[in-house]
Amino acid sequence: MIEALIFYMFAGLVVLSGIMVILARNPVHSVLWLILAFFNAAGLFVLLGAEFLAMILVIVYVGAVAVLFLFVVMMLDIDFAALRAGFARYLPFGLALGALLLAELVIVLGAWSMADIQPALAQAPVAAVEGMSNTQALGSLIYTKYVYIFQTAGLVLLTSMIGAIVLTHRQRPGTRRQNIGKQVARQPGESTHAIKVETGAGLVGRGEIKR
Repeated sequence: MIEALIFYMFAGLVVLSGIMVILARNPVHSVLWLILAFFNAAGLFVLLGAEFLAMILVIVYVGAVAVLFLFVVMMLDIDFAALRAGFARYLPFGLALGALLLAELVIVLGAWSMADIQPALAQAPVAAVEGMSNTQALGSLIYTKYVYIFQTAGLVLLTSMIGAIVLTHRQRPGTRRQNIGKQVARQPGESTHAIKVETGAGLVGRGEIKR
């Protein structure tokens, strides 16, 4: 009974947080509601015995992705009045598109049926390991049977990161860039200059220094 109450509490908070992410007028509030949804989803994973997925959800999504979203939204100069004006103009189109997507989901769910699944395919890919926690069993499976697939996924993510950096790296004219090699090889004589200023010739006009 207690587990059922905790489950319904986490599930209700996840649904409520997801709805508030969409309905919140302020993007910062939407990100905060999203973080709350992630925390409650992690609680559901703990109830299912998947503590590794709960930890990943908190560390990766809450600690990195959601916080990054929050910083980006706070740094953007968003004109909320223009957003509301655009929302009112495109509201009929959005409602029509939402109704179309809802009709497609109803058709798909109505025509969907369970296929004949062999009992062997429905079981876990490997037998349960005695004396191992969920995280230990998952790590043992990833780094033994699926190690090449795991490394390939890492290479794909690395390639995507490099591609994003290359696409966003632009050469802007008129900007001064740091030359680290030139700075390291600079001599003290190139950094400072002793200039002898004649008496009365140091200031010109209203506080301007003569160069």
